[in-house]
Amino acid sequence: MPLKLSLKPGEKFVLNGAVLANGDKRTSLVLQNKASVLREKDIMQAEDANTPARRIYFPIMMLYLDPDDSETYYNDFALRMTQFMGAVTSPDALAVCVEISRDVMAGAYYKALMACRKLFEFEQERLRYELSSLPKHAANY
Repeated sequence: MPLKLSLKPGEKFVLNGAVLANGDKRTSLVLQNKASVLREKDIMQAEDANTPARRIYFPIMMLYLDPDDSETYYNDFALRMTQFMGAVTSPDALAVCVEISRDVMAGAYYKALMACRKLFEFEQERLRYELSSLPKHAANY
């Protein structure tokens, strides 16, 4: 089944490891066969993997984009996921972790990336809750 990408002017994307950028006009591309594609909004730089959920996302993204070094990325993913699941008690977050792990094991990396975004939301909610629980003077630090 073909994949249609609608790109904004100047939008970047990765196609099978190559970084491409759209020109100055809105464009649509149709990919006729299977390819590894990530839009600019889904691409994470290593330095942006600065939370537990983002440290799970990054190696999955690399598994998707760079299969040649899959053992290294898989080991990093497994370590980060194990740490995350050991620290989380929310049944909903743990269910997402299981979903992500199943997708990674099946080689469905793009699907795992999209599921991992749910963990970003979980982290944000958790952080907001913890900050709101601090005494007023402590929240300023």
